[in-house]
Amino acid sequence: MDIDAICSGLRAGAGALALHTAAQKNHALSCVAAAISRHKNDILDANSTDVQAARNKGTSEALVERLALDEKKFKSILDSIDIIINQGDPIGQEIAGWTAPKGMQIRQVRVPLGVVAIIYESRPNVTVDAFSLAYKSGNAILLRGSSSALASNKALTAAIKEGLADAGADGVADAIHLCESVDHEDVTQILGAVGKIDVVLPRGSARLINTVVDNAKIPVIQTGAGVCHLYVDEGADIAMACDIAANAKMQRPGACNAIETLLVHESMLDTFLPAVAEKLAGKVQLRADEKCLAVLQSDAALHDGALHAVAAHDEDFGFEFLDFILAVKAVGSVDEAIDFINTHNTKHSECIVTNNRAHARAFQSRIDAACVYVNASTRFTDGGEFGFGAELGISTQKLHARGPMGINALTTTKFLIDGDGQIR
Repeated sequence: MDIDAICSGLRAGAGALALHTAAQKNHALSCVAAAISRHKNDILDANSTDVQAARNKGTSEALVERLALDEKKFKSILDSIDIIINQGDPIGQEIAGWTAPKGMQIRQVRVPLGVVAIIYESRPNVTVDAFSLAYKSGNAILLRGSSSALASNKALTAAIKEGLADAGADGVADAIHLCESVDHEDVTQILGAVGKIDVVLPRGSARLINTVVDNAKIPVIQTGAGVCHLYVDEGADIAMACDIAANAKMQRPGACNAIETLLVHESMLDTFLPAVAEKLAGKVQLRADEKCLAVLQSDAALHDGALHAVAAHDEDFGFEFLDFILAVKAVGSVDEAIDFINTHNTKHSECIVTNNRAHARAFQSRIDAACVYVNASTRFTDGGEFGFGAELGISTQKLHARGPMGINALTTTKFLIDGDGQIR
């Protein structure tokens, strides 16, 4: 991969795109959506090739689900583009303005970051989401997907480029480049492209994220692995807690916003645990601490072979299973739950189910995470669900951006100062 040539082209694309109006960018994105729709069969065929190859390698079904496109996911790709088109253009937005003591007019305005790279695994929808967000916010983007999704990403990128060509003068073809090589040296070159790439975003497994964070010489917006917790508080509504637990674990266990650990107040063990175990029986393996396992094994109604509960090990807590596995632990108070979560989480998404308003507010104020829920599933941590249309990922850091990253996450600001001859 010739990183110098690629970045030079992207820089030129970013420069051209920075001059485009919101109407021009929206026209180009509309043309892209039309091209993707036209090539639906080609894209789904390419995706089927990737999915079959993944299954042939023995990839777990939870991870295959992240890779696979179906009618619903394909429609969501097009819906995301439409939402982004209808969002306001952040570029040029005035964040603040004031008059300096010497009379100069100072304005702080949003501007694009420039050239953005994203290194990601599976999830071919990220190809379109990342491009669309970058394009609308005036950035050029370098896409480096995984080998497992290469056929899908090539088909999607070809459709995107066709759409940009269809847009005529409103389309900037140099604003996107897909790395089609599967050589890991590509990643090394991207991470070392000082002065050529303005920021890189890793999106995928903890291993990928750690590799990028540990080796990057360019700025990183860190997206985190999702070790997410659900805490069922004393006196919580059992039916609500069961529904939230089932949704947060089973809807998409391979997603970063699925829960990996269930914490249960000791007073709720005899009532809540059997109820949630029945809901998860035959679907989820429970890795329970001593107190929880004793309750689960003593409940005669669950001894029909459907319940799969085993003793937990220390390493099960704080681990991202990305599978139909859930660690379960008893705690004595909301304070203990908060301390445990802050010790074991990845600063992603955490939830408390409670009827106690003081406990809810303590949980939200003291938990260190990008998203903290009261009585709602962690599965809502998503750019689409937050109204962004799409997302670049879930930032778990505290600088620049945190939580689901939409258009504004790909902007920075500059100060524009107008004077009339002032000197210092």
